[in-house]
Amino acid sequence: MITPDRTAPPLIFQYFWRFAGAVSVRTKILGIVLVLVVLLGVGITVQVRIVLQNALISRLQEQSVSIARDVAARATDLILINDLYALHQLLVETQANNPDVRYAFVVDSNGEIIAHTFGRGFPMALLMANTIAPDDHHQTVELATDEGPVWDTAVPIFNGQAGIARVGVSVDSVRATVAALTGQMLLTTVMVSAVGIAAATLLTWIVTRPILNLKQVAQAVGQGDFSQRITPWAGDEIGELAQAFNTMTAELDEAEQERQERDKLRTRLLEQVITAQEEERKRIARELHDETGQSLTSLMVRMQTMNQKCPVPELKLQIEDARRLIAQTLDNVHNLALELRPSVLDDLGLEAALQRYVQDSRRRYSLEIDLIAIGLEDRLPAPVETALYRIVQEGLTNVARHAQAHTASVLLERRNGRIRLIIEDDGKGFDPLQAASGGRLGLYGMRERAELLNGTVTIESVPGQGTSLFVEVPV
Repeated sequence: MITPDRTAPPLIFQYFWRFAGAVSVRTKILGIVLVLVVLLGVGITVQVRIVLQNALISRLQEQSVSIARDVAARATDLILINDLYALHQLLVETQANNPDVRYAFVVDSNGEIIAHTFGRGFPMALLMANTIAPDDHHQTVELATDEGPVWDTAVPIFNGQAGIARVGVSVDSVRATVAALTGQMLLTTVMVSAVGIAAATLLTWIVTRPILNLKQVAQAVGQGDFSQRITPWAGDEIGELAQAFNTMTAELDEAEQERQERDKLRTRLLEQVITAQEEERKRIARELHDETGQSLTSLMVRMQTMNQKCPVPELKLQIEDARRLIAQTLDNVHNLALELRPSVLDDLGLEAALQRYVQDSRRRYSLEIDLIAIGLEDRLPAPVETALYRIVQEGLTNVARHAQAHTASVLLERRNGRIRLIIEDDGKGFDPLQAASGGRLGLYGMRERAELLNGTVTIESVPGQGTSLFVEVPV
């Protein structure tokens, strides 16, 4: 049973952090500034709208009460003297002097309408929408009409004995004021957001430009160019980081120059060692062939002459055995001279030398070896021929001694200014990592010879599945 990891963050946060981590620093800073400005602007707009709307509505209610009480006070005498025309004029003037007043009317103590501002007839449903007791100061209710909400205020006239004055005040002005202020604040928010984005863009450009320069220089350093430097913009943390980075690259540059000098010195020494080695091989091979070989040949001829002149049969047999031993030693000396420095390599070139060596290896190691050479009609430079011959020699020697193989193949191809050498066998194989850590001198010598020619050596092998050696050298 698999127990879920309860300490892991929820999947939605993983997706969010994955997305946020892929966004550039400039986008993050701009996003943060924009979100903060928008949230601040919208939050202030909503709060101001609510506070302003409540304040204006409260003021509108007070205004409604004030207008209704003024109408009630001025209508008392007019009702008592029954001057209905003046009462109607009072209501019309009240509506004209107060733009928020939607209507005004007066009812007598019996509930009959005696004056109103509705020109086409009084809506009777409005009569019972707001009632008030004679001893109340005022009564205000909110009414829903076809033209929008209205605050209806009723005030008793002369303690209700002369009737009731009703005034309806519209909230349209409040809505218009709140809407206008909201629009202005939203416009201000947009303008502030634009200014904030511009400021954030400038800020991010100032902050991230040294970081981008640091990134570019770091990429160049990662590719091996240690000459790159960063120009510090300021003395802040980023400037200190730039100075520390410049110090690091300077030290890396110095270390790289020292390493290159050591590599050049090592290469020169190695070239001299290999050249001296080949010269010594050539000298020893020449001495074996010219001096030792001739001496053994002369000795063998003398033994032949002694065998012919010797009258003792038993002594003749011993002389013949000695002559055969000298002939075998002469063959061994000849083979040793060829291994040290085959003359055919200097005279006929790499392909002929390899054919000769492969032929000798077949006979010596009882190993089936195939040799394929492509594009070697022209002679290669002497260092290249010597290096490739020694690599093939070392590779086939390793196959014969360690691989326990039955067959091997050698492919040598020249194409596009490069020489490719492939040596394969069907032996027991090995682990290349263990061989490299074990410090096998044969493999190390092949790599050194190839690296001297700016070439590469790649070994592919699996225990029980044979070995493949790939060498590529520019010509």
